[in-house]
Amino acid sequence: MTFLAQDPTLADFGRDPWWLVLGKIVFAFAFGLLATLLGVWFERRVVGRMAVRPGPNQVGPFGLLQTLADGLKMAFKEDILPKAADKVVYFFAPVISVVCAVTALSVIPFGPMVSIFGHWTPLQVTDVPVAVLVVLACSSLAVYGVVLGGWASGSTYPLLGGLRSTAQMISYEVAMGLSIVAVFMTAGTMSTSGIVAKQGDATRLTVFGTEIPAPGWYAILLLPSFIIFFIATVGETNRAPFDLPEAESELVAGFMTEYSSLKFALFMLSEYVAMVTMSAVTVTLFLGGWHAPWPITIWEGANSGWWPMLWFFGKVVALVFVFVWLRGTLPRLRYDQFMRFGWKVLLPINLVWILVLSGLRSIEDWDNRSKLIAVGIPAGLLLLATLFWPTRKPTPKPTLAEQVNNRPPGSFPLPPLDLQVPPSPRTRRVVAEREPANIAAGTDSREV
Repeated sequence: MTFLAQDPTLADFGRDPWWLVLGKIVFAFAFGLLATLLGVWFERRVVGRMAVRPGPNQVGPFGLLQTLADGLKMAFKEDILPKAADKVVYFFAPVISVVCAVTALSVIPFGPMVSIFGHWTPLQVTDVPVAVLVVLACSSLAVYGVVLGGWASGSTYPLLGGLRSTAQMISYEVAMGLSIVAVFMTAGTMSTSGIVAKQGDATRLTVFGTEIPAPGWYAILLLPSFIIFFIATVGETNRAPFDLPEAESELVAGFMTEYSSLKFALFMLSEYVAMVTMSAVTVTLFLGGWHAPWPITIWEGANSGWWPMLWFFGKVVALVFVFVWLRGTLPRLRYDQFMRFGWKVLLPINLVWILVLSGLRSIEDWDNRSKLIAVGIPAGLLLLATLFWPTRKPTPKPTLAEQVNNRPPGSFPLPPLDLQVPPSPRTRRVVAEREPANIAAGTDSREV
């Protein structure tokens, strides 16, 4: 069974009337804003659940209006302009971040060909032969908003956050580009609608003499590329554990320290729109786009009509949950750890994987997905083992006596590093007085 009849091609774009094009643009923009409002509420609720607390639950049903109330509060707060700030750049920096994050949604396919008031049109604003490069360009330009915002604030902490963002970008951008190269090599196109169509091809795979449906998602066929791309995506959106440009515990709020009111809200909006946008890009490149997952594909009409939008939004929400899950689970990496991880781990592994793919492409019958499955899945599992395998033995924790006595001769005693205060002389005397009675009662003095 195949669904190619529903897949749009490049020839299907550029034929819509002006009102339909305008409606698509408004829908993509509204999707970004609405996803931001729900994303903030979703993150607070999920992190609250992980931290065993309720999260927002007072403003509106289930706290759904809390994010709207926060936005109204930001709009009416005082807009403070630092005296040393560059006024023009200081104003346009958050606008650059928001525009770049929203623009990337223009080439994301939300669904197949549908009929809107009698016009057959793809559920996508536009598509070009190099649509994925448009996404990369938007993500690369978004860092200018962070850098310029930190520089134009005229303060030390924002400047350090902006400089961190530049070094962070060159650490993950190369690995992200190589991951997309693997998708280009497999799909044979840079068009987002074409990549989704390639992942929707229904093929059969013979295993031990039995034919089974072959997985078409590149997250399975190109498992190492998917893992590296998603790690780079977390770094690009400045989300934990790679939120070094903000780093509240080190840089107060990083590049946003001197921003307030609506300008601060724009930076916050750009972060969540970028998170939703990159989740949509990941779904498009690796998770089959709007195609339904198995076993929903058993239903004949799963990939036709308006149903594919539901599958697309469900995949995006699942990836947003992973973003939130990482924030509520992992601690922030140090600056040097992230740089080392990007240049010495992600980049070499990705180069080797691209070399393996190039070798497979030279083999006859390249379109047979059994070769990719036989190589991609073991390579992905090996990559996961490499990333999470412990590299050093845990250092044994020093005892309390070693912490107190580990000092140069003639110096004063130092308190223990873990703040374990030794018992006072009065406590020792009380314990010693109770010791005979404890022995007679058959209890331990440490339990008293």
